Parts: sequence; C-alpha cells; structure tokens
Amino acid sequence: MADILVRGLNAETVKRLKARAKRNARSLQSEAKLVLEQAAGAGADEVAAMLDRWKQRFAGRRFAGSADLIRKDRAR
Repeated sequence: MADILVRGLNAETVKRLKARAKRNARSLQSEAKLVLEQAAGAGADEVAAMLDRWKQRFAGRRFAGSADLIRKDRAR
C-alpha cells in the first residue's frame, strides 16, 4: 500500500476534515483516506467486477417496466 504526504493544507480545511472524522467516529487519517478513495472513484476492473456480481445476483429474474408506475405517480 502506498503512502502520500499532503503539504500546505489550509487550516480551515483540516478543521472541517477533523470535524467530519469525529462525526463519523473515524480518525483523521481514516477520514482523509476515505475522502481520497471516493474522489478517485472506482477503477474499470472494480466496476466490471461489481457488474458481474449484480448480473449473477439477478440472473434469470424478469422485471416489469416502471413507466406505467411513474406515469400514475406523476398524475397524482
């Protein structure tokens, strides 16, 4: 696992990140790691694996269209 060092962060940014970490019951490092991972998004391999899991989970199932339900809801 790689390490990074972020220099020159604004004091207000660090304060907000610390508050966010406290609200989420995480350390500052864990919160910063989560924020960076979310900002980086999922890679193509991760997305493909997730889609494969969903395909397996719903294999063989048939789903009705939702257009009629949406029209009824809009007409309320």
